[in-house]
Amino acid sequence: MSGVQFFLKPDFTHMTANTILITLGQAFFSLSVGISVMVTYSSYLDKSVSLPQSAISVALMNVGVSLLAGLAIFPAAFSFGITPDAGPGLLFVILPSIFNQLPFGTLFFVIFLLLFLFAALTSSFSMLEATVAPIMSSGVSRKKASTWMGILIMIMAVPSALSFGVWNDLHIFGLTFFEFADYLVSNIILPIGALFISIFVGYRLPRQLLQDEFTASSHFGKKMFIIWLFIIKYIAPIAIIFVFLSATGIFKIILNIKNTFQVATAT
Repeated sequence: MSGVQFFLKPDFTHMTANTILITLGQAFFSLSVGISVMVTYSSYLDKSVSLPQSAISVALMNVGVSLLAGLAIFPAAFSFGITPDAGPGLLFVILPSIFNQLPFGTLFFVIFLLLFLFAALTSSFSMLEATVAPIMSSGVSRKKASTWMGILIMIMAVPSALSFGVWNDLHIFGLTFFEFADYLVSNIILPIGALFISIFVGYRLPRQLLQDEFTASSHFGKKMFIIWLFIIKYIAPIAIIFVFLSATGIFKIILNIKNTFQVATAT
């Protein structure tokens, strides 16, 4: 039960501004915010589908799946004396050793890998679609755009896969290629992409167009639209900038400079 308590029982002593920013950064990754995946998919929806209700449903389903995954992984990790902060190694290195010690572990491990493969493929499809859609808008066929982008992404993914094997000793700024790519995408590309999207939607798109799309086939009226638009224009960009500064360590650098300056002036 220690794993369940660790996962579900809140410890507010660890809740700081930094942990909140880390949580917001995780939301960028888990919901693919900042790389236009949800924007691309929503462009395919019929006018009878409510965009706000669909967005809420996606977010709730994501939370539900995350809870199920946490209830499966963390109790298993604690039962075998594994710390929960193992990072990517928890999935690719530690979990296989856990399955190896369970009855019928090989069978369950194969099922787990098949499910993980399904999750990876569906995520890959969404990432691929976000790059294929703009290429198709320029007149290129879906088949050609999907083929060439799929080949390009596969080639770019090879170093990440090899960083768990023969390229394990290859480091970029002290990180393996997989860790470097994860840091680059999660902490830099996603927040910057989300910032550009929020600015473009809030300040470049016509207000009437946004209101029509927001309220079409929806229970949300004009008042809710005004609140949403205010968040997009003013709150979201500031929050995203804070997430970016925290994730890239710029906040720590500024704090260290401030402390150094205070010590220097005090002496």
